[in-house]
Amino acid sequence: MFAVIKTGGKQYRVAANDVLKIEKVSGEVGDIVEIGQVLAHGEGENVVIGAPLVEGAIVAAEIVAQGKSRTVIAFKKRRRQNSRRKIGHRQLLTTVRISEILTGGAKPSKKAAAKAEAKEDAPKKEKAAPKKAKAEDAAAE
Repeated sequence: MFAVIKTGGKQYRVAANDVLKIEKVSGEVGDIVEIGQVLAHGEGENVVIGAPLVEGAIVAAEIVAQGKSRTVIAFKKRRRQNSRRKIGHRQLLTTVRISEILTGGAKPSKKAAAKAEAKEDAPKKEKAAPKKAKAEDAAAE
């Protein structure tokens, strides 16, 4: 199944598990973001096209990373006028992974965010305990 979404003034054709870079979306890594501007969705011959948006359709995406694009330099020079201007710009980007395409007003499942939190909490506790135990054993000897 695919969907055509609009975000940041651009349109993207997406499917489940696609990874794409879009303009900055607020949120932390691992959060689920709902993109409500779905222009079309479907599979094979069954395509629903909105006028302009499809009612009750949502695309759920997980934030993978927050970052910036490469620098774009705008340089203007007027010859024989001793006039130059140089401006650089780096667009803020968010890398997202499309988790699911929902129709009929369904709500996204929060599986991705729960997995990310569980992964962060578990290793910290396991790593801290063995180091303390080893230090106590060495001090006792």
